[in-house]
Amino acid sequence: MNKFFNKMAETAQKVLFVNSEIYPYLPESDIAKIGRYLPQSIQERKKEIRSFMPRYGCINERKNQLHEVIRLSGMNLIIGDVDRPLVIKVASISSARIQVYFIDNEDYFRRKAVFADENGKFFADNDERAIFFARGVMETVKKLRWAPNIIHCQGWISQLVPAYLKMVYKDDPIFASSKIVLSLYGDTPKEQFDARFAYKAQFGALRAGDLDLPEGSTGIELAKTAIKYSDGIIFGSGDVDPELVEFSKNSGLPILEYDATSIEDGTYADRYNAFYDQF
Repeated sequence: MNKFFNKMAETAQKVLFVNSEIYPYLPESDIAKIGRYLPQSIQERKKEIRSFMPRYGCINERKNQLHEVIRLSGMNLIIGDVDRPLVIKVASISSARIQVYFIDNEDYFRRKAVFADENGKFFADNDERAIFFARGVMETVKKLRWAPNIIHCQGWISQLVPAYLKMVYKDDPIFASSKIVLSLYGDTPKEQFDARFAYKAQFGALRAGDLDLPEGSTGIELAKTAIKYSDGIIFGSGDVDPELVEFSKNSGLPILEYDATSIEDGTYADRYNAFYDQF
C-alpha cells in the first residue's frame, strides 16, 4: 500500500503559481481571488502546488504570520549592476492547507503600496521589481529542488518568468520539463517602463534583444514578450487589452477563453486543470 501511494506522489503533476496578488494578503480582485482559490482547487485535484507572490510593504507580517525561511534566503541578485539581497518569507492559509512563499527585498518591496505611490504615480523602478521577482522565484524553486510541470504566471509583474525559463533555465534539471501557462488580465500597465528595462533584465543566455522591449515600452510590450515565450494562454478576466487578445490568437498557442459563469460558480478550476493536462 505504501508503495502505491509513493508511486502516486512521484507521478503527481506539479504546478507552480507565480502571482502578482493573492487574497487575503491583498484586497480582492480578479487576480487576487484566483491567486487564492485556484491553488487550493488544483491541490484538491491531486496535484502538488507551490505559490509565490511579492512581499509588498502593505502586507502586515504579524497579522498574516509571515516568517523568514533562512535556508532559502541569503542569495544576492545583481539588478542594474547592484547586488540586491533575496529574502524569502512564508505564510500559511490554514483553511486551504497551502503555503505562500513571498519574495522580499527592502529596496523593492518595503514601501506601503503595490505598483504606484499615493498620488497614483507608477513606481520608476517597477521594471527592476519585476526582474527581481521573476529571478527570485526561479532561484528559490531551484533551492527547493521541486521540479514543476506547469508554471502558471498571473499578473504583469510575473511576465518575465517565461523568458527566463526558456532562455536561462531550460537546461536546468529542475525546469527541463516545465511548461508555461500565462494568464492575462486587465492589469496591463499603460505607463512606460525605464528605458533600460531590457538591458537590466539580461541574465545568463538572455540578452536584451531577446525581450522585444524597446525604449518607451509599456505593459503591452512586456505581455507580448511573455506570450512569445509561453506554451499556453488563459484569458483570466473579461477586460484583457484587445491588442493582447489579438496577439495571443495570432500566436498559434492553445488558448483558454474567459468564461464569467465558471469564474463566478468556481467551476473554472476544472477548466484550468484540464488545460494544464494538455501539456
